[in-house]
Amino acid sequence: MTGTRSIALVTGANRGIGEAVAAGLAGLGMTVFAGARDARRGAAAVERLRAAGGDVHGIALDVTDAGTVAAAAEEVAARHGRLDVLVNNAGILGDERQVPGTGGDVLAEVRRVFEANVFGVIAVTEAMLPLLLRSPAGRVVNLSGRGGSLTAMAAQDGDLAGLPPLLGYPPSKAALNAVTLQYAKRLREHGILVNAVCPGLTATEGNGFAGDRTPEQGAAIAVRMATLGPDGPTGTFVDEHGPLPW
Repeated sequence: MTGTRSIALVTGANRGIGEAVAAGLAGLGMTVFAGARDARRGAAAVERLRAAGGDVHGIALDVTDAGTVAAAAEEVAARHGRLDVLVNNAGILGDERQVPGTGGDVLAEVRRVFEANVFGVIAVTEAMLPLLLRSPAGRVVNLSGRGGSLTAMAAQDGDLAGLPPLLGYPPSKAALNAVTLQYAKRLREHGILVNAVCPGLTATEGNGFAGDRTPEQGAAIAVRMATLGPDGPTGTFVDEHGPLPW
C-alpha cells in the first residue's frame, strides 16, 4: 500500500497476538486503532505500543456489544473517513462446559463462544465495510486456527486427535473460515482481499500460555496477509508455511 498512511483496526489488541499484530502494522508505518473491551488493559497496551514508536490509538470495542461496534466505526469514520486494514483477532476459547455431554450449560457456553468468534466478526466487519470500501486496497484478516480445519480435526491419527471434543471453539473457527469465504466472494470485485490465518499454537493468556510460539511469531502471518499487494490471494486459509486444508 502506498500514498498516505494506511489506517488499520485490530480487535482484541490489548494483549497477546492482537497486540503483536498492532505492533507489526504500526511498525510498517500504519496508523493503528487498537480495539479493547477492557479500557484499563487497552490503555496499557497503547502505552506500550506508543513507547515502541507506533502511531497507535486506543478504541473501545467489545465485539459482542453492538453499541461499541457502531461507536468504533463512527470514530474511525470521523477521524479518517476510511479503513484500509481490518484484523478480526478478538475471540475466546471457552471453558469445559462446551464438552459434549457435560450438562445443561453446554448450549449456553457454545453460544457464548460463537458470539465472540463468529457473530462478533460479522458485526465488526459489517460495521467497518463502508469504510473498507473507501480504501484503495482494503484488506480483512480473520484469526482462525487449525482447530477450524475439518480435515485436520477428522484425522484420527493426526496431531489434533488427542484434543478433547469441544462443541464451541473448533466449530466456531470452522464457521469463521466459512464466513471468510463469503466475504471474499462478496468483496472480490471491489479489490478487497479477505483471508483467514492460523497463528499456530501461541503462548497467550487465553490458553494459559500453553503454546510454543511467541505472540510476535503468531502475529507474523496476520501482518503479512494484511499487507498483501493487489495480486495477493483472497478466500484462503493459511499459516506461515502456506495454504491449510479446510
